[in-house]
Amino acid sequence: MNSSSESGDSVKKTAFLSLAALGIVYGDIGTSPLYAMRECFHGPHSVPLNQVNVFGVLSLIFWSLVLVISAKYLLYVLRADNRGEGGILALMALVRSTSPSGRRFVTGIGLFGAALLYGDGMLTPAISVLSAVEGLEVATPLFTPYVVPITVGILAGLFLLQKRGTAGIGAMFGPIMIAWFAVLSLLGVLGLARNPGVIAAANPAYAIQFFAANGLPGYLVLGSVFLVVTGGEALYADLGHFGSRPIRISWFALTAPALTLNYFGQGALLLADSSAAVNPFYNLAPSWAVFPLVALATAATVIASQAVITGVFSLTQQAMQLGFVPRVGVVHTAAEAAGQIYVPAANWGLFVATVSLVFVFGSSSAIAAAYGIAVSITMMITTVLAFSVAVQRWHWPVWAATALSALWLVFDLAFLGANMAKFHEGGWIPIAIALTIALVMSTWKKGRVALRDLERRTSYPLAKFIEEVSHRPEVRIPGQAVVLSREAETTPSALLHNFKHNRVVHQRVFVVTLHVEEVPTVSDEERCASQDMGAGFSAVTLRYGFMETPDVMGDLYRANEAGLDVEPLTASYLVSRNTVLAGPYGGMAWWRIGLFRFLTNNAMRMSLFLRLPPDRVIEIGRRVQL
Repeated sequence: MNSSSESGDSVKKTAFLSLAALGIVYGDIGTSPLYAMRECFHGPHSVPLNQVNVFGVLSLIFWSLVLVISAKYLLYVLRADNRGEGGILALMALVRSTSPSGRRFVTGIGLFGAALLYGDGMLTPAISVLSAVEGLEVATPLFTPYVVPITVGILAGLFLLQKRGTAGIGAMFGPIMIAWFAVLSLLGVLGLARNPGVIAAANPAYAIQFFAANGLPGYLVLGSVFLVVTGGEALYADLGHFGSRPIRISWFALTAPALTLNYFGQGALLLADSSAAVNPFYNLAPSWAVFPLVALATAATVIASQAVITGVFSLTQQAMQLGFVPRVGVVHTAAEAAGQIYVPAANWGLFVATVSLVFVFGSSSAIAAAYGIAVSITMMITTVLAFSVAVQRWHWPVWAATALSALWLVFDLAFLGANMAKFHEGGWIPIAIALTIALVMSTWKKGRVALRDLERRTSYPLAKFIEEVSHRPEVRIPGQAVVLSREAETTPSALLHNFKHNRVVHQRVFVVTLHVEEVPTVSDEERCASQDMGAGFSAVTLRYGFMETPDVMGDLYRANEAGLDVEPLTASYLVSRNTVLAGPYGGMAWWRIGLFRFLTNNAMRMSLFLRLPPDRVIEIGRRVQL
């Protein structure tokens, strides 16, 4: 009976997660029918509208969904999880921990892939919401001057709501997306009724015939075809939220059939009415249904944008924990769900960038010219990193991993080459954004390493410091001090400078070192380790995963259960605050030092980031030369 009950609960949980995945995981790829087919026949790199080309494009779309999404991501990449978590940074951390050699190369391409996702995060809300609102132009040209203002208004409302979290509206995502995919299927069936013969386009021979007939222009259309798979990275990034099984169920049971039906329906419509190429998606619907369809499409694109925005929040938290971006504020919006966070700096930076793109480009077709390059490069990076996992972690034969990775790289490079034709039309924008973000990430990491190396060279051994003060009882004062340290073996600069200037050391001193592991989460058993150093000193190590926010006070309370005997609310917290100056030590270029100094000065204070009690914090500043 218990076994049956547990089985029923498992089925219900899987069904619930599969429903939720529709909105979060498939929001981006699920709204691609709004613009993908249109760009193939009405965009800057379109091909003439005839039966050979329609069948060829449909064949390319169908096999892109099958090979890139179904085979590569759902059956292959989703297996490369880092303790259940996915995404480019989780994959990078997994490869770094599995294969210590080549860490610099792995870190470099992983950071660039993460930076590219920021560019994608700016483009996706812009193109998705704009393409939905453009349906108003199909209803009546009177709305043309208002498309951009309406889009900006919707985006402003979306970003303003982020601070409230997604717990309240998240429950609506699944049902809305079920309605969306149902409508996609219905519209597809209506279109297919005009010309059921387009189903034959599933034959890959039509794709080959298309390339033979069109040559280079046919190859460049791959840049528009690629729009149907741009949500592929989201499948992997959201692995930790839902698990692989619900994501696969949602795809094969509803999303893939709905998308296929709609694309084929649009193809049938174009063969029956060439004038529909200006917006084949909305022209599939009867005239009376355009306004309700615009409303549903807008809701679906808002959900797709929400998924991208929360993905940027998670990416920022991961990068910050791994030491690649400066500390910024992270707000947990739901006590019962650790993954629901709000990052104000990322939110408003994304808002400004997204709205700017809407104003600069003015139409979803123009944005589509910039869309795709960033994602295609990220997909290629994922292929390279997954190859390392297949060999090092799954212990595949090198020849097998090489053969499969080569197959994926053929698709990745083909799509990338076609998308590079968009470079001068706006495709340079996400690349420029990614390069800028990657520069910030690498500078922050390089600066932190230089700072750590400098501290090691000028440090004073903690054991020696303890020995010295143990013979000087006159400097010991009542109370407890929690001192944050970068290295467990060295005397924290805050402790050393407090002793030098104030000539006092607390009776009980807890030297706390925070260590971020290259895994998403750390178990409670692994969280805290402590060692009695003698003379009232204890060395405490708190371990966290890259998807966790440190909770120093809470973990110190829990450490008391193991006999640590610390009083977090009454202890004094000694924290160092560095002022970076240019110097001869770090081996960094002058402009990098300037950038690192700017980032350091504008990073959130450590005491605020760790949410230490303000009235118990003693910040001790120091000037360091790099």
